[in-house]
Amino acid sequence: MVERQTRAHVEARIRAGILEQGTVDLLVEAGVAARMHAEGLPHDGVNLAVDGHLFRVDLRALTGMGVLVYGQTEITRDLIAAAEARGGAPLFEAENVALNGVETDAPFLTFTRNDQPHRVDCGFIAGCDGQHGVSHAAIPEGGRRTFELAYPFGWLGILADCPPCHEEVIYASHARGFALASMRSRSRSRYYIQVPIAERLEDWPDERLWGEIETRLGPDIGHRVSRAPAIEKSIAALRSRVSEPMRHGRLFLAGDAAHIVPPTGAKGLNLAAADARLLAAAIARYYRTGDTAQLDSYSDTALKRIWNAVRFSWWVTKLMHNFPDASPFERRLQRAELDYIRASRAAQMSLAESYVGLPFR
Repeated sequence: MVERQTRAHVEARIRAGILEQGTVDLLVEAGVAARMHAEGLPHDGVNLAVDGHLFRVDLRALTGMGVLVYGQTEITRDLIAAAEARGGAPLFEAENVALNGVETDAPFLTFTRNDQPHRVDCGFIAGCDGQHGVSHAAIPEGGRRTFELAYPFGWLGILADCPPCHEEVIYASHARGFALASMRSRSRSRYYIQVPIAERLEDWPDERLWGEIETRLGPDIGHRVSRAPAIEKSIAALRSRVSEPMRHGRLFLAGDAAHIVPPTGAKGLNLAAADARLLAAAIARYYRTGDTAQLDSYSDTALKRIWNAVRFSWWVTKLMHNFPDASPFERRLQRAELDYIRASRAAQMSLAESYVGLPFR
């Protein structure tokens, strides 16, 4: 594993935190679940707030499954520790990474580390280096298609050491914009609010942000928000993006190198885990039997799951956010759909099935 950043940067970066059952199962199979089981927070439901009034979707009753809150930062630490224990520690601070010979049967990586040149000969290369990495760019433009939708707003997030305002995640639709109340532990909270895409972080001191969070969560929950100094604050743009195919010769894309979803549906981390599971099984089968069928079908199989998740994330984003160009008619439709979800078990079932995650195949 070759990584451009330092280990400290990788292990400190704040990322997603809601795990589908399939991701939990995968970490168990990989032997890295001990701390996840000890510290993770099981959630059997998810909550929607509409103009401050809360209703709960019972994931467990509807699907027989829930989700687990355990930060991606913690998963990364667990995986690095496991890799070290088996003698395969990542090579951090690798610079000038280049992919070579991916269209041949003998691809190889070149990079520099501590000012020394390195070469790694490979059977296959898994490109897990995000949308700005060298892997995505290694697929010729004429050999790939990119589908993208940029949303006209971002998420302003705050991480703070204070108890969560609720025992489960809350998605809030409010006249002033979307808000999300989440957590990383019983003593560390994560909140987001929708802001204009051009908003500046320096215009949001902690007190202003806390006040806006309380307002958007509304009377049922806002008064339960505990305030604390920000550990981290950031503004993230929201977009949906999928590149097809996810294979070029001996190069296979996984995770953000192939697809981006808005965080609204909690799918980014889980899609990456599904890609990794599918690709690992295909490579293992090849080395055990010489059969390339799973490698050959990897892209098509992965993309079916990805597009389902892209659809769900897009739908939740459209449902819960205020779009600046939405007409009064469209706003009424949005409210009608939220009312329908509140009243209909069938509508809640549809939401719950996608939220807990499609079965791994």
